Amino acid sequence: MRSILPGLALIAALIATSSATAHHSFAVFFNTDEKVVTVSGVVKEFHFSNPHGVITLVVSKGNGTTIWRAETNSPSILRRRGWTPQSLHVGDKITITGWPARDGTQYLRMQSAHLSDGSLVGQPLG
Repeated sequence: MRSILPGLALIAALIATSSATAHHSFAVFFNTDEKVVTVSGVVKEFHFSNPHGVITLVVSKGNGTTIWRAETNSPSILRRRGWTPQSLHVGDKITITGWPARDGTQYLRMQSAHLSDGSLVGQPLG
């Protein structure tokens, strides 16, 4: 029995480490020192899933388009703030405000989302 305990402890430690590294630090990816970014576009995808939801937007830029992604909180937090999986639909025109990615990509951490009529989706996440 004693020889099994160290092995079980090692397995438990490995499982705990793998789940801890699956979640990333907000400060590592997003720059709160910069001004917030506001992006308007058309919803291409809305994933209401763990560990974070993601909204993908098609944003018109000059004569072309660019893709922006906005990370949200987890579904459990979104639900507490009035969101549901049906809060956004493909084709919805929305404006998202949030913190920009540190690496300069078209990626942000959402603070708030507004529909084209100006109504707020859920409560701000800031």
